Amino acid sequence: MNLFGLVKRWFCKKPQPEHLRRGALGERAAKKFLQRAGLKFLAANFRSEHGEIDLIFRDGDGLCFIEVKTRSSEEWTRPADAVDARKKRLLSQTALDYLQRLKNPEVKFRFDIVEVLLRDGEVREVRHLPNAFALNRPYRYA
Repeated sequence: MNLFGLVKRWFCKKPQPEHLRRGALGERAAKKFLQRAGLKFLAANFRSEHGEIDLIFRDGDGLCFIEVKTRSSEEWTRPADAVDARKKRLLSQTALDYLQRLKNPEVKFRFDIVEVLLRDGEVREVRHLPNAFALNRPYRYA
């Protein structure tokens, strides 16, 4: 891309859609919350051909693959309810892709969900649900 194209992209950025702004706010809040809880941040928005993991942390000698769900309301369901069987399967596959890139170390890992609730565009509450689900079949041993 030429210099003009770079300058144009820089100055003519389109505003981000509301759901993406809300999601980014939730991920930042979740990251701060988990760091204050003593977990060590490793990566954000890890992508593979199977999907994306929002946050990856180390908790002691294990890894935590974190799915962040940000909502403005809990009128109908809890945010964690959005992690259905399909999403769990994709998160499982993506986590295994991450471990494969690390050359498959023998390490314990778990899947957590962090719910972030907003009010008037501000973080109202953050809930950490550790070990929210197990590695999806057919990838687990038992």
